[in-house]
Amino acid sequence: MKAAQPDIKLWEAYKNGDKDAFSALFRKYYNPLFLYGSKIMQDQNALEDCIQELFMELWKSRSQAEVKSVKAYLFKSLKYKIYRLLSQRRITSESFLKEDMVFELSHDTFLIHREEESERASLVIKAFDQLSNRQKEVIYLKYYLGLSYDEVSEIMEINYQVARNLLYLAIRSMKKMISMVKLLIFILSLIH
Repeated sequence: MKAAQPDIKLWEAYKNGDKDAFSALFRKYYNPLFLYGSKIMQDQNALEDCIQELFMELWKSRSQAEVKSVKAYLFKSLKYKIYRLLSQRRITSESFLKEDMVFELSHDTFLIHREEESERASLVIKAFDQLSNRQKEVIYLKYYLGLSYDEVSEIMEINYQVARNLLYLAIRSMKKMISMVKLLIFILSLIH
């Protein structure tokens, strides 16, 4: 079954005109692209249009680009398509800047079942909220979407080592913030 084939084989088949391979790529990546795009823009209808246009353009052009990672190529292409749309709409820098993308995590993301885990998740979310937007983006891409460092660096337009360093600094910052909050909670419990 073509849907079970590795992405690069589907990509090659699509480039050779295989509609089933193209359809499998669309089905596989539509939801992850939508989730990622929704972190950049709020207009869901426009986002759906961007994703559909991306795939329509891919089908028409049969992209001959050398692709190492289909996932990274599609995410980066969608990001550019969104930038162009927002630029055409003359969105002000106040409404959208590359550095101001909103990446949020909710308690549902962690599938919390017990109160203790809920408290830990709350600490993680609070620490996450304190990160810079670039740090939030690298964590979202690496852990939530499960991308490789190569894919993250391609999407974020940074080199491999910068992606690793950015993730390391983000995690270190989160750990430091969580430790500080735990210490503060402990001190407050001693006072009361």
